[in-house]
Amino acid sequence: QVQLVESGGGWVQAGGSLRLSCTASGRTFSRYNMGWFRQAPGKEREFVAAISWSTGMTYYADYADSVKGRYTISRDNAKNTVYLQMNSLKPEDTAVYYCATLHKEGSSWLGDYWGQGTQVTVSS
Repeated sequence: QVQLVESGGGWVQAGGSLRLSCTASGRTFSRYNMGWFRQAPGKEREFVAAISWSTGMTYYADYADSVKGRYTISRDNAKNTVYLQMNSLKPEDTAVYYCATLHKEGSSWLGDYWGQGTQVTVSS
């Protein structure tokens, strides 16, 4: 069992930045792929970014108006924490952001353990 606690959400004006943090319980954090998803009002939850436990490689969503180039995922295994640095925020980035441990199925990242979510609101 892994418990994940997100923090760092809030309100920001368009063009601003926020850094989300997710701290995990347990002593095997370094062996988990970690990632972030988000869910906007009235929409399905969508993948945002992932970071591999074994290689440290990072992956970002590749959909229209993607976060790639604006968001950066990173991790500090000594602190059991994964981060999501979000720059050049847009109103359409407004969502509840969820941290998760991940596994990969084909080309998709799927969540196993989830945090409770943190609200990010970007005003125009």
